[in-house]
Amino acid sequence: MRSRPHFAGPFGAHAPAARAGSGFTSHSIARAAVIVLTLTLCSMSGVAIKAQDSSKPLRPSEAVRTQVYVSLDPVPQGRKFEIAAVAQVAQGYHVQANKVLEDYLIPLTVTADLPAGFRLLDTSYPKAILKKFPFTPKPMAVYEGRFTVRMTLEAGAGAPAGPLKIPMTLRFQACNDELCLPPARLPLSAEFTVAPAGSAAKSVHPEIFGKR
Repeated sequence: MRSRPHFAGPFGAHAPAARAGSGFTSHSIARAAVIVLTLTLCSMSGVAIKAQDSSKPLRPSEAVRTQVYVSLDPVPQGRKFEIAAVAQVAQGYHVQANKVLEDYLIPLTVTADLPAGFRLLDTSYPKAILKKFPFTPKPMAVYEGRFTVRMTLEAGAGAPAGPLKIPMTLRFQACNDELCLPPARLPLSAEFTVAPAGSAAKSVHPEIFGKR
């Protein structure tokens, strides 16, 4: 009995030849193998690119996202009120606390450019977390996750009535376990309406200002 013919195709020198009438030829099998190999390489390349992109350091504005809230609506002249900057630090990152433990570290600060008629009474920062990192011999005072900075202000009798926007600045440096991003100053703003003295005011955002 004669042995079946063999050919040296893309699957090796001992792959069986296509049977007559099967509709498949050595050329079609080779072409299919090339297509499968190409798709596989493209898929692997896409996974590698995605992994590389996810490992890129964040921009400072991505590492810390902040929203600003005001405690009264409206804010009457002659009344005290609060402004809260609620920050969310990206997972895997931290920022230096307001009271740092080493002089070379950059503390987090929130400042406001107050217009005439307003007075800053106090700025309250949250309690820091003491945490040890691989690159430091001593624990560091940091903020992680969500935290709130509160400012207590007074709208004087001379505060201009009507809609108002107070420019603010968040200064910080965000780091992860391997690197630190450049120090950043992000612009914020508190927007509210100033009402005449004696006007009724409603306390708003109790989920922010009701917590201490």
